[in-house]
Amino acid sequence: MQAAPQSADWVARSLKSVWHPCTQMQHHETVPLIPVSHGRGAWLVDHDGKRYLDAISSWWVNLFGHANPRINAALKDQLDKLEHAMLAGFTHEPVIRLSEQLSAMTGNVLGHAFYASDGASAVEIALKMSFHAWRNAGRNGKQEFVCLQGSYHGETIGALAVTDVALFKDAYGPLLRNARVVASPDARHALDGETAQDVARRAAADVEALFAERAGHIAAIIIEPLVQCATGMAMHDPLYLQLVRALCDQYQVHMIVDEIAVGCGRTGTFFACEQAAIWPDFLCLSKGISGGYLPLSLVLTRDAIYQAFYSADVTRGFLHSHSYTGNPLACRAALATLDIFRDDDVLNRNRLRADRLTAALAPLADDERVRHFRQRGMIWAFDAVEPDAARAATFSRRFFAAALEHELLLRPIGRTVYLMPPYILDDDDTDLLAARTRKVFDEVMGA
Repeated sequence: MQAAPQSADWVARSLKSVWHPCTQMQHHETVPLIPVSHGRGAWLVDHDGKRYLDAISSWWVNLFGHANPRINAALKDQLDKLEHAMLAGFTHEPVIRLSEQLSAMTGNVLGHAFYASDGASAVEIALKMSFHAWRNAGRNGKQEFVCLQGSYHGETIGALAVTDVALFKDAYGPLLRNARVVASPDARHALDGETAQDVARRAAADVEALFAERAGHIAAIIIEPLVQCATGMAMHDPLYLQLVRALCDQYQVHMIVDEIAVGCGRTGTFFACEQAAIWPDFLCLSKGISGGYLPLSLVLTRDAIYQAFYSADVTRGFLHSHSYTGNPLACRAALATLDIFRDDDVLNRNRLRADRLTAALAPLADDERVRHFRQRGMIWAFDAVEPDAARAATFSRRFFAAALEHELLLRPIGRTVYLMPPYILDDDDTDLLAARTRKVFDEVMGA
């Protein structure tokens, strides 16, 4: 019998055949590529049997652990019923039930769920819907979009246009119709004596100045509520969302919230915007909505916007589509995910998990090599103080490699170390994660 390939074999084959995402492939000459064999709970295991605590939920998607038996059971049941059917002219039970449940979770303020497969696609849908709704209302001049400084909303052309991260955007500048950029409410921008709410008010004033000048041309503003993730876990006060919601109402501008990363309980409430007691005009969900099992995204919107498209005239309809829109398997995984939230009282239990991990990480908050230790719900972050420019440039890769040596999957954003673990950590895993994160930080800063 031929021996099963080991990790080195899989790595060599992958490097020859797979172009990995968000990666400079040459870096894998020195940074390890990990060939995953299987996952159980919060842990991933490679082909040599070495395990890694998945402290970033596999790019923020895996909420209830790998190979979750309840989501597995739901998918196995659905496989024997319907794997896929086109959603144009057809419908099916999983997509109906999921749409109804999500709408109910907004108090039926938002509904009419429109489905796609990934977060960037959801953002594209919201942008197109906003533009088209204004056009259908006879407001053809409203064609501009507004995003926040440092914002990230995806890497397709439309989503990239409302992204303000140079690393992702600059190479494609000639292809983009750039958005207008307003100040971020990032609480790290506080001046001496200022609070996070003061920063929120200053940032909202920047929005108001732009709206006062350009509202007749602006279709929508897009915001990642409470935490701007890809720019380095920039956290802001809920007051900002309240102020912008009021400005959108005053100046007749749509409000889009991108809850792709921060929804599904990640910030402490199921929808991040709940903490501001507001609802947007469009809400984008993806990542954790399927529990990390299958690609799924969606946009929820208000009935007034839906009605703007409702007509016998085909050209007034929203003629956007994806072949796998509303895939039954993905929807069934999402329904199982919502069941776990409800049956296991996940949001309340997460508060206890968060308290324990925050306490265990407290030494980092007091470390002179750390700035802006912060936490919101099930997200923790801190910024490493690394004055040497050359070392700062390689901090993320060095930290990632050192973490793997300590059985942790952690992937800093620049000099920002963050943790976004699944919602299933027990006390032992929580303490292990905190202790080893501190150890890795000491090693990398001292190396």
